[in-house]
Amino acid sequence: MSPRLLPRLLAGLLAGLLASQAQAGLFDDEEARMRINQMRTEFSARLDKLEAGARAQLELADQIEQLKAEIARLRGENEVLSNDLANANKRQKDFYVDLDNRLRKVEPQAGADTPAPAAPPAAAADPANESRDYETALTQLRAGKFREAATGFVAFTKAYPNSSFQPNAHFWAASALYQLKDNTGAAEHYAKVASQWPDDTRAPDALLGLASTQQARNDTAGATKTLERLVARYPSSSAATIARQRLKK
Repeated sequence: MSPRLLPRLLAGLLAGLLASQAQAGLFDDEEARMRINQMRTEFSARLDKLEAGARAQLELADQIEQLKAEIARLRGENEVLSNDLANANKRQKDFYVDLDNRLRKVEPQAGADTPAPAAPPAAAADPANESRDYETALTQLRAGKFREAATGFVAFTKAYPNSSFQPNAHFWAASALYQLKDNTGAAEHYAKVASQWPDDTRAPDALLGLASTQQARNDTAGATKTLERLVARYPSSSAATIARQRLKK
């Protein structure tokens, strides 16, 4: 090789080496940036997943609390239903005992010339019929015969307008109708209990039931107003506890 070409060859090799190193460095920087962006994407995805999991856990906990409150309310409602049934049965028995005592007092003595006793009261005014009809409807409700129970309770409210069972009958009629998805009919009876007997023990649950019928009809504004009314009027009731949880939604 000519001595004059050697310096040129060395210079060319050096230039190529420097160029390759520079190019390698450029690729290293680009690869690093891509890796950083990938890590950021993966981190964001994991963070979103963790946040979604946390929200799901909170929602699940809230749903569990709502279910607990609803179960407690249903247990209480079942106890009330049992008590109503027992009271109706007792009232019917007491009436027959009282009727028997009154009839004994007016029975003619043997051989005595006394006029015949007056006829017993008409069946329509018989408290035993009232208790019997109410007890029949309660039994159907407990058996899950909602259509028969609804018919029985609605008929009862019309047949015995002065009955002390009126608040109960309207409430149970609403409950049966709600089970039948007759939200309009259920709302009518729930609203009557809440407005006509606001001091009755079933009034808070009647408002809660009314809100449920409104929500089922997509009347969110009406349901919210009813729940707020329930919380304001009966703040310590179990129904108000459920109402507060619903309002959070």
